[in-house]
This record gives sequence, structure tokens and C-alpha cells, in this order.
Amino acid sequence: MTQSSAPRRHLPTSPFKAPVDPQAKTFALGDRVSHDQFGLGRIVGVEDGVAMLVDFGSRRARILSPYTRMHRL
Repeated sequence: MTQSSAPRRHLPTSPFKAPVDPQAKTFALGDRVSHDQFGLGRIVGVEDGVAMLVDFGSRRARILSPYTRMHRL
């Protein structure tokens, strides 16, 4: 049996809640952030919708979108 590539359709009469689309995280230059792997840092570079350059003190890392492991402080 193969999986369909089309998303499942939510019926208005369904007793189950409709799936919620995750909100896109937005960050700005200079924001303080916390990353699950690298720790605390500050955004020093922005590539529109593609990546963020973050300074974590001992290293700089380019974090790609979506920023699932990064949170604004």
C-alpha cells in the first residue's frame, strides 16, 4: 500500500480537531536566541527566509530555516 502525497482533508462535521499549521518563526538582527544544540547566542546575519547567522560566543553557526530548534529569548 502506498502513501498519498496529498494532504488529508478535514471535514467540518468531524469530532476531531483540524490539524494546526505551525507558525513560521521570525527573527531579526540582534535578537537573543537559544538553540537546543549550541546554547545561547545572538543573531548577527540574516538571509531572508533561508538562514540565520548566529554568534554563540565560541563559534558562529549558520542555522537553516525552518528554525525548529531555535527559540527567541
